[in-house]
Amino acid sequence: MDRIEKNRIFEKEFAVHADALLTFAYHLTLYDSSAEDLVQETFMKAWRFIEKYDQGTNAKAWLFTIMKNAFINDYRKKGKQPKKVDIEEAIITLDDDNGTPLNSYVDLRQEMLENLMGDEVTMAINSLSLDSRTVVLLCDVEGFTYEEIAKITDVPVGTVRSRLFRARNMLKSKLKEYAENFGYTDKRKTS
Repeated sequence: MDRIEKNRIFEKEFAVHADALLTFAYHLTLYDSSAEDLVQETFMKAWRFIEKYDQGTNAKAWLFTIMKNAFINDYRKKGKQPKKVDIEEAIITLDDDNGTPLNSYVDLRQEMLENLMGDEVTMAINSLSLDSRTVVLLCDVEGFTYEEIAKITDVPVGTVRSRLFRARNMLKSKLKEYAENFGYTDKRKTS
């Protein structure tokens, strides 16, 4: 396959999924910079192994499989490394009056999570385990079929169904009060 053909496939079949990949990567990593790195790694691997891609098939599922594998490999690699400490974060000078750090920095995403100022649905999804979060995002956000999710996550379809069922029930529980505040009620309740 020549470079022109690679460029055509990449632009027509892969690049169109960049936003979906970034959204999924953010939910996996929970950090913008890590998500961007994961998307970049996914596209680099897709380019490198483009000959293995069957043109006209489900490019989105192929890319999501690459991303999921890259994330898992990186997660395992980081788990085996010793913890790194940033000296700037380790040296904290405390204010004498109230004991708060003088050199503290504010991470707006963390502040939003801590003060519940952010999107409750996103926070509920992000609070799920990685396996549960993955199937919910792939099914309910990205619209993959159970069979495609099974292929992406490398688990049987039955496992996908059970993880999705449990994850949705956890979300229902976590978002019950939020939904009630907007006037939604559970119509399935029996007297």
